Amino acid sequence: MNDAEEAMRRGTLIVLSGPSGAGKSTLVERALKALPRLRFSVSATTRAPRDGEADGVHYRFVDVPGFEGLAAEGELLERAVVHGHHYGTPRSAVRELQESGFTVLLDIDTQGADQVRASGEPATFVFVMPPSSAELRARLQKRATEDPASLSIRLGRATGEMERSREYEFVVINDEVARAADELIAVIRAAVARSERDERIADVLG
Repeated sequence: MNDAEEAMRRGTLIVLSGPSGAGKSTLVERALKALPRLRFSVSATTRAPRDGEADGVHYRFVDVPGFEGLAAEGELLERAVVHGHHYGTPRSAVRELQESGFTVLLDIDTQGADQVRASGEPATFVFVMPPSSAELRARLQKRATEDPASLSIRLGRATGEMERSREYEFVVINDEVARAADELIAVIRAAVARSERDERIADVLG
């Protein structure tokens, strides 16, 4: 398939979930470098930017009225409230990338993944896990961004999320970054190949 033909095909949607501290961002960065036609979908959120985060790059930062306006317009593919903040995926941005032939990756929690499933939108669902609960606690403590009470709440929520990992098609255990990144890249490539196969079959069957 040449580049023009590839661009004509609708891009694949990858839904990535996992608890905070699982290392999703690092794996996504490596996947984006390895896969030229992979694009990260920037979520909208009402939380404040963290150090190093830029509007439109890591998140689209909006206030609560602005977020509710997006929801009222039907612009959100999925939405969730996490630790008191609203998060959502702008539908038009995902559609535009897919129609340009790009594979689109969403980094959303289990609530959001449920909504994507319910929408009937074709997608491949991948869960990223830490190698153990103890390692997850150590990673979150190393960040030094949580007080003890907040850390306890976040760990409790992470446990609940990880219990739902069996609902996902693929699980990547991030015990070693390079290995886990290679596994995620392989999963994405397989998902794209499956999507292209299904489109070709549909073309043949009319």
